[in-house]
Amino acid sequence: MTQTGPPALSHDAAVPAVVDLPTAAAMLGIGRTLAYELVRTGRWPTPVLRMGRLIKVPTQPLLDLVGAA
Repeated sequence: MTQTGPPALSHDAAVPAVVDLPTAAAMLGIGRTLAYELVRTGRWPTPVLRMGRLIKVPTQPLLDLVGAA
């Protein structure tokens, strides 16, 4: 059976405080390229943390957005 949609998060699993942008994009069901474009243009729907060239997304606002919190 193939899984469709965003990856499921177990309530028992430790949820990281931040995830990388490709992981956040997968949770929203969009591609990596579109995710980077949305961040670049300021249209990404949650706060992002820029650490040099790295872009991290706080998990809680992302979970709130997808309704998994």
